Amino acid sequence: MKNKLLFICLLFFVEWCVLSPAGYAEESQVVVSATGRVLVKPDMAEFDVLVKSDANTAETAVSETAEKYRTVQKQLRTAGISQEDAPTASFIVSPRWEWDATLGKSVLKGYSARHVISVKVRTLESIGQAIDAVARGGADEVQSVNFSSSRYDSLRQKALAEAVENARREAGIMARAAGGRIGSLIEVSVNEPSIRVRPRSAGVAMKAARTSAPTEIAPADQDISVSINSRWRFIASSSK
Repeated sequence: MKNKLLFICLLFFVEWCVLSPAGYAEESQVVVSATGRVLVKPDMAEFDVLVKSDANTAETAVSETAEKYRTVQKQLRTAGISQEDAPTASFIVSPRWEWDATLGKSVLKGYSARHVISVKVRTLESIGQAIDAVARGGADEVQSVNFSSSRYDSLRQKALAEAVENARREAGIMARAAGGRIGSLIEVSVNEPSIRVRPRSAGVAMKAARTSAPTEIAPADQDISVSINSRWRFIASSSK
Protein backbone atom coordinates (compact mmCIF):
# COMPACT_ATOMS: atom_id res chain seq x y z
CA MET A 1 0.00 0.00 0.00
CA LYS A 2 2.86 2.38 0.86
CA ASN A 3 4.62 1.62 -2.44
CA LYS A 4 1.42 2.33 -4.37
CA LEU A 5 0.92 5.63 -2.53
CA LEU A 6 4.54 6.59 -3.18
CA PHE A 7 4.11 5.85 -6.91
CA ILE A 8 0.98 8.03 -7.12
CA CYS A 9 2.73 10.95 -5.37
CA LEU A 10 5.75 10.62 -7.66
CA LEU A 11 3.51 10.57 -10.75
CA PHE A 12 1.69 13.69 -9.55
CA PHE A 13 5.01 15.48 -8.97
CA VAL A 14 6.25 14.65 -12.49
CA GLU A 15 3.01 15.88 -14.08
CA TRP A 16 3.17 19.10 -12.04
CA CYS A 17 6.72 19.76 -13.17
CA VAL A 18 5.77 19.26 -16.82
CA LEU A 19 2.57 21.34 -16.78
CA SER A 20 3.47 24.10 -14.34
CA PRO A 21 4.71 27.57 -15.43
CA ALA A 22 8.09 26.58 -14.03
CA GLY A 23 8.19 23.85 -16.64
CA TYR A 24 7.42 26.38 -19.37
CA ALA A 25 10.16 28.67 -18.10
CA GLU A 26 12.84 26.08 -18.95
CA GLU A 27 12.14 26.21 -22.70
CA SER A 28 13.14 29.12 -24.91
CA GLN A 29 10.27 31.41 -25.82
CA VAL A 30 9.53 34.54 -27.78
CA VAL A 31 7.18 36.99 -26.05
CA VAL A 32 5.43 39.56 -28.24
CA SER A 33 2.75 42.22 -27.75
CA ALA A 34 0.98 43.44 -30.88
CA THR A 35 -1.97 45.57 -31.95
CA GLY A 36 -4.52 45.31 -34.75
CA ARG A 37 -6.42 48.36 -36.02
CA VAL A 38 -9.43 48.72 -38.27
CA LEU A 39 -10.74 51.99 -39.69
CA VAL A 40 -14.45 52.48 -39.04
CA LYS A 41 -16.99 54.71 -40.75
CA PRO A 42 -19.75 55.34 -38.17
CA ASP A 43 -23.30 54.64 -39.26
CA MET A 44 -25.16 55.26 -35.98
CA ALA A 45 -25.20 57.94 -33.29
CA GLU A 46 -26.40 58.49 -29.75
CA PHE A 47 -26.96 61.69 -27.79
CA ASP A 48 -28.49 62.72 -24.47
CA VAL A 49 -31.27 65.26 -24.19
CA LEU A 50 -31.87 67.24 -21.02
CA VAL A 51 -35.21 68.77 -20.08
CA LYS A 52 -35.39 70.59 -16.77
CA SER A 53 -37.52 72.99 -14.75
CA ASP A 54 -36.99 75.12 -11.65
CA ALA A 55 -39.95 75.96 -9.43
CA ASN A 56 -40.88 76.92 -5.88
CA THR A 57 -42.22 73.44 -5.17
CA ALA A 58 -41.00 69.99 -6.15
CA GLU A 59 -44.46 69.14 -7.51
CA THR A 60 -44.45 72.09 -9.91
CA ALA A 61 -40.90 71.38 -11.08
CA VAL A 62 -41.80 67.75 -11.78
CA SER A 63 -45.01 68.69 -13.60
CA GLU A 64 -43.32 71.26 -15.85
CA THR A 65 -40.48 68.85 -16.66
CA ALA A 66 -42.98 66.10 -17.45
CA GLU A 67 -44.73 68.38 -19.95
CA LYS A 68 -41.40 69.15 -21.65
CA TYR A 69 -40.58 65.45 -21.73
CA ARG A 70 -43.86 64.56 -23.45
CA THR A 71 -43.36 67.30 -26.05
CA VAL A 72 -39.81 66.20 -26.82
CA GLN A 73 -40.89 62.56 -27.15
CA LYS A 74 -43.70 63.57 -29.50
CA GLN A 75 -41.25 65.45 -31.70
CA LEU A 76 -38.90 62.46 -31.72
CA ARG A 77 -41.72 60.27 -33.07
CA THR A 78 -42.16 62.72 -35.96
CA ALA A 79 -38.43 62.37 -36.67
CA GLY A 80 -38.75 58.60 -36.88
CA ILE A 81 -37.19 57.81 -33.47
CA SER A 82 -39.13 55.08 -31.65
CA GLN A 83 -39.89 55.06 -27.93
CA GLU A 84 -37.51 52.11 -27.52
CA ASP A 85 -34.68 54.25 -28.94
CA ALA A 86 -35.43 57.18 -26.62
CA PRO A 87 -35.54 55.76 -23.08
CA THR A 88 -34.99 57.64 -19.84
CA ALA A 89 -31.33 57.76 -18.81
CA SER A 90 -31.90 59.54 -15.50
CA PHE A 91 -34.50 61.53 -13.56
CA ILE A 92 -33.55 63.71 -10.59
CA VAL A 93 -35.55 65.99 -8.32
CA SER A 94 -33.45 68.05 -5.91
CA PRO A 95 -33.71 71.17 -3.72
CA ARG A 96 -32.01 74.39 -4.83
CA TRP A 97 -29.95 76.02 -2.13
CA GLU A 98 -28.37 79.48 -2.33
CA TRP A 99 -25.99 81.13 0.08
CA ASP A 100 -27.48 84.13 1.90
CA ALA A 101 -24.66 86.41 3.04
CA THR A 102 -26.97 88.34 5.37
CA LEU A 103 -28.15 85.23 7.20
CA GLY A 104 -24.79 83.51 6.90
CA LYS A 105 -26.30 80.25 5.74
CA SER A 106 -27.76 78.45 2.74
CA VAL A 107 -31.42 79.15 2.06
CA LEU A 108 -33.86 76.91 0.20
CA LYS A 109 -34.86 78.69 -3.02
CA GLY A 110 -36.99 76.00 -4.61
CA TYR A 111 -36.61 72.71 -6.45
CA SER A 112 -35.18 71.45 -9.73
CA ALA A 113 -36.36 68.50 -11.81
CA ARG A 114 -34.01 67.11 -14.47
CA HIS A 115 -34.99 64.41 -16.99
CA VAL A 116 -32.33 63.00 -19.32
CA ILE A 117 -33.37 61.05 -22.44
CA SER A 118 -30.85 58.83 -24.23
CA VAL A 119 -31.58 58.98 -27.96
CA LYS A 120 -30.24 56.41 -30.42
CA VAL A 121 -30.27 57.24 -34.13
CA ARG A 122 -29.86 54.11 -36.24
CA THR A 123 -29.51 55.97 -39.54
CA LEU A 124 -26.68 58.46 -39.39
CA GLU A 125 -28.26 60.70 -42.02
CA SER A 126 -31.11 61.36 -39.56
CA ILE A 127 -28.96 62.72 -36.71
CA GLY A 128 -29.53 66.35 -37.69
CA GLN A 129 -33.29 65.82 -37.97
CA ALA A 130 -33.39 64.21 -34.52
CA ILE A 131 -31.50 67.11 -32.93
CA ASP A 132 -33.77 69.63 -34.65
CA ALA A 133 -36.78 67.67 -33.39
CA VAL A 134 -35.76 67.87 -29.72
CA ALA A 135 -34.98 71.58 -30.17
CA ARG A 136 -38.52 72.13 -31.46
CA GLY A 137 -39.80 70.14 -28.50
CA GLY A 138 -38.28 72.58 -26.02
CA ALA A 139 -35.22 70.58 -24.89
CA ASP A 140 -32.81 72.55 -22.71
CA GLU A 141 -29.59 70.82 -23.80
CA VAL A 142 -28.16 68.21 -26.13
CA GLN A 143 -25.39 67.02 -23.84
CA SER A 144 -23.24 64.87 -26.12
CA VAL A 145 -23.14 63.16 -29.50
CA ASN A 146 -21.32 59.81 -29.81
CA PHE A 147 -20.89 57.89 -33.05
CA SER A 148 -20.67 54.11 -33.47
CA SER A 149 -20.90 51.34 -36.04
CA SER A 150 -23.51 48.60 -36.37
CA ARG A 151 -20.68 46.37 -37.64
CA TYR A 152 -18.64 46.70 -34.45
CA ASP A 153 -18.49 42.97 -33.62
CA SER A 154 -17.26 41.90 -37.06
CA LEU A 155 -14.77 44.79 -37.21
CA ARG A 156 -13.43 43.92 -33.76
CA GLN A 157 -12.87 40.34 -34.90
CA LYS A 158 -10.98 41.64 -37.93
CA ALA A 159 -8.77 43.81 -35.71
CA LEU A 160 -8.16 40.84 -33.41
CA ALA A 161 -7.08 38.62 -36.32
CA GLU A 162 -4.74 41.37 -37.52
CA ALA A 163 -3.22 41.64 -34.03
CA VAL A 164 -2.44 37.90 -33.98
CA GLU A 165 -0.89 38.05 -37.46
CA ASN A 166 1.23 41.04 -36.44
CA ALA A 167 2.39 39.15 -33.34
CA ARG A 168 3.27 36.09 -35.43
CA ARG A 169 5.25 38.18 -37.91
CA GLU A 170 7.17 40.07 -35.23
CA ALA A 171 7.88 36.87 -33.30
CA GLY A 172 9.27 35.32 -36.50
CA ILE A 173 11.55 38.31 -37.09
CA MET A 174 12.87 38.13 -33.54
CA ALA A 175 13.40 34.37 -33.73
CA ARG A 176 15.32 34.57 -37.03
CA ALA A 177 17.49 37.37 -35.63
CA ALA A 178 18.29 35.09 -32.70
CA GLY A 179 19.29 32.25 -35.03
CA GLY A 180 16.15 30.14 -35.00
CA ARG A 181 12.48 30.11 -35.79
CA ILE A 182 9.19 30.21 -33.92
CA GLY A 183 7.25 27.08 -33.09
CA SER A 184 3.68 26.72 -31.93
CA LEU A 185 1.76 29.35 -30.01
CA ILE A 186 1.95 28.72 -26.26
CA GLU A 187 -0.36 31.39 -24.94
CA VAL A 188 -2.26 34.45 -26.11
CA SER A 189 -4.40 36.96 -24.22
CA VAL A 190 -6.38 39.92 -25.46
CA ASN A 191 -6.81 43.32 -23.85
CA GLU A 192 -10.06 45.22 -23.94
CA PRO A 193 -10.56 46.80 -27.38
CA SER A 194 -10.57 50.56 -27.57
CA ILE A 195 -12.24 52.97 -29.95
CA ARG A 196 -10.60 56.27 -30.75
CA VAL A 197 -13.50 58.63 -31.28
CA ARG A 198 -13.01 61.72 -33.45
CA PRO A 199 -14.75 64.00 -32.78
CA ARG A 200 -16.80 63.86 -29.56
CA SER A 201 -18.95 66.93 -29.32
CA ALA A 202 -19.43 68.88 -26.11
CA GLY A 203 -22.75 69.86 -24.59
CA VAL A 204 -24.88 72.13 -26.74
CA ALA A 205 -27.39 74.50 -25.19
CA MET A 206 -30.68 74.77 -27.03
CA LYS A 207 -31.57 78.27 -25.87
CA ALA A 208 -30.41 80.03 -29.04
CA ALA A 209 -32.98 81.44 -31.43
CA ARG A 210 -34.34 78.81 -33.76
CA THR A 211 -33.42 78.93 -37.41
CA SER A 212 -34.84 77.30 -40.49
CA ALA A 213 -31.43 75.90 -41.46
CA PRO A 214 -31.25 72.18 -40.57
CA THR A 215 -28.56 70.89 -38.24
CA GLU A 216 -25.71 69.12 -40.02
CA ILE A 217 -23.21 66.86 -38.25
CA ALA A 218 -20.43 65.02 -40.09
CA PRO A 219 -18.51 62.42 -38.03
CA ALA A 220 -14.88 61.59 -38.73
CA ASP A 221 -13.60 58.06 -39.17
CA GLN A 222 -12.77 56.08 -36.03
CA ASP A 223 -10.25 53.36 -35.13
CA ILE A 224 -11.08 50.09 -33.41
CA SER A 225 -7.86 48.92 -31.76
CA VAL A 226 -7.24 45.48 -30.20
CA SER A 227 -4.00 44.59 -28.40
CA ILE A 228 -2.77 41.10 -27.51
CA ASN A 229 0.05 39.52 -25.52
CA SER A 230 1.51 36.27 -26.91
CA ARG A 231 4.17 33.64 -26.19
CA TRP A 232 5.67 31.40 -28.89
CA ARG A 233 8.10 28.49 -28.71
CA PHE A 234 11.59 29.28 -29.94
CA ILE A 235 13.26 26.54 -32.00
CA ALA A 236 16.99 26.98 -32.37
CA SER A 237 18.56 26.10 -35.72
CA SER A 238 20.40 22.77 -35.76
CA SER A 239 24.18 23.20 -35.70
CA LYS A 240 25.94 21.88 -38.77
